Amino acid sequence: MPKLWQETVVAHRRAVRDAILDTTAALVTAQGPASVTMSQIAEQAGIGRATLYKYFAEVDAILIAWHERQIAAHLAHLAEVRDRTADVSQRLEAVLAAYALISHEHRDHELAALLHRGEHVARAQLSLRNLVRDLVREGAQGGAVRDDIAPEELASYCLHALTAAGGLPSKAAVRRLVAVTLDGLRPR
Repeated sequence: MPKLWQETVVAHRRAVRDAILDTTAALVTAQGPASVTMSQIAEQAGIGRATLYKYFAEVDAILIAWHERQIAAHLAHLAEVRDRTADVSQRLEAVLAAYALISHEHRDHELAALLHRGEHVARAQLSLRNLVRDLVREGAQGGAVRDDIAPEELASYCLHALTAAGGLPSKAAVRRLVAVTLDGLRPR
C-alpha cells in the first residue's frame, strides 16, 4: 500500500474524530450533557450512526475524548507560555496568569462534574503540578520565590488558590487573584 494512501486514511480518520468531538461539544454547550444523543451527533457531524459507533460507543466516551483533547491543549498552551521568556519570575507569573484565565473561562460546573474524574484528569493534574513546581523551584533557587516552604507545597498552594478564578466575575478579578497568589510566593 502506498504511504500516501496510509497518510490520507489517517488524516481522514483524524478529521472524522475531530468533527465528532467538535459537534458533541457544540451540542452539549447548546443543550446540556444529559440531552445529547448519538443520533444527534451523527446527524450534526454529517456521518452515519454506524460510522459514529465505529469511533465511540456512547456520548460519555466522546465527551471524555473531547476533554482529553482540551486538557492536552491547555497543557501545551501553558508550556508555550512558560517558554516565551527566560526570566523565571516572569515565566512563573505568566504561567499562573494563563492557568487562572483557563480556570475562569471554563466554568461549566455540570460538565466539569461529569468529566473531571478518571485517569486522564489525574495525569493532567500531575503534569500541571510538576510544571508549576519546577518553576517555583527555579524561582527559589534564583531568590525570586521563598525557599522556606517546599516547592511541591507552594505549587499546590498556587493551583488551589487559582482554581477560585472559575468563580470570579471578571478578568480584572482574575488578575487580582494572581497578584495575591504571587505575593504569597515572595521571599520574606
